[in-house]
Amino acid sequence: MELETTISKSIRTADDRANYDAACKRLLSEKIILAWIVKSCVEEFRDCDVKDIASRYIEGEPQVSEVPVMPDETNAATVIHGINTEDASQTEGTVTYDIRFLASLPSSSGKIRMILNVEGQNNFYPGYPVIKRGIYYCSRMISAQYGTEFVAANYSDIKKVASIWVCMKPPKGRENTITSYSITEKNLIGTVEEPVENYDLMTAVMICLGGSNSRSEPDVLRLLDVLFSSETGAEKKRHILQQDFDIPMTQTLERKVDVMCNFSQGVWEQGMEAGRKEGVEAGRKEGMEAGRKEGLEAGAMQNMLNSIKNLLKNTGWPIEQVMSMLGVPDADRPKYLEALKGHAQSN
Repeated sequence: MELETTISKSIRTADDRANYDAACKRLLSEKIILAWIVKSCVEEFRDCDVKDIASRYIEGEPQVSEVPVMPDETNAATVIHGINTEDASQTEGTVTYDIRFLASLPSSSGKIRMILNVEGQNNFYPGYPVIKRGIYYCSRMISAQYGTEFVAANYSDIKKVASIWVCMKPPKGRENTITSYSITEKNLIGTVEEPVENYDLMTAVMICLGGSNSRSEPDVLRLLDVLFSSETGAEKKRHILQQDFDIPMTQTLERKVDVMCNFSQGVWEQGMEAGRKEGVEAGRKEGMEAGRKEGLEAGAMQNMLNSIKNLLKNTGWPIEQVMSMLGVPDADRPKYLEALKGHAQSN
């Protein structure tokens, strides 16, 4: 029975995390939210009005977790809104873009049309540099255009692509930053000037959040911090979106905000409850073995340590945010960091 209970809890926690991630993607895919991101991260749209980007320049409906990333030996010619949807490998498994969409705007040289991808990234250190994955996604969005945007040797028809990564929990040194990586021209010998549109074909952007919701100016960092804050309720989020960012709260958008907040609260409460129960049990055992006084001290520390570990596991938050949320005094934090380090080494 205990095993079944543990398994069922693990499944429920995993389900809630998956539901929360899905809710985040659906909220990010709202055109007005994408418009803020595009205006802040893509040079071609820098001078455009956010509402114009949402209503006039983003084409069709953004695709959410629909389009596979990995390549097959040959791309099929199926086209939806000009994007090849058969972009998967039979052998590498299916990994889908979080959000992918088309955007266009008029320019002096004609119509600029781009393929854009937005990804939400919780773990900044997944075992590889996230920016390399962003560049790979850009490369895939270019190569997948063969047979849809261009055929044979008509490489002039290739559309520019952008992959934008919203990093929820970046390291301290990257908090509240937006960094762009692109192809540029560099003369090594002599001086030439190729038209920019012939080589400026991909841009990877890292948006690193970090609590900028305390700032007053309505920029994209504050917008995303408000959206993904676990400490800000749905009603307050709706108020900030309307008052500070002039975002109309449609029924669809309100529902997406509510759903994401509900799942966020569920993940938080599960972490807290698991930490409390395991901490109490660990404290009881330690107290019986080491005596009342030493046991109480050790139990209290073990209680807090288990709460920290469970919150880290269930929320994915940075260690400093977890300890702040649990009210760990600054003077006590080094011993918990050392204990967590020892635990990781023993495992």
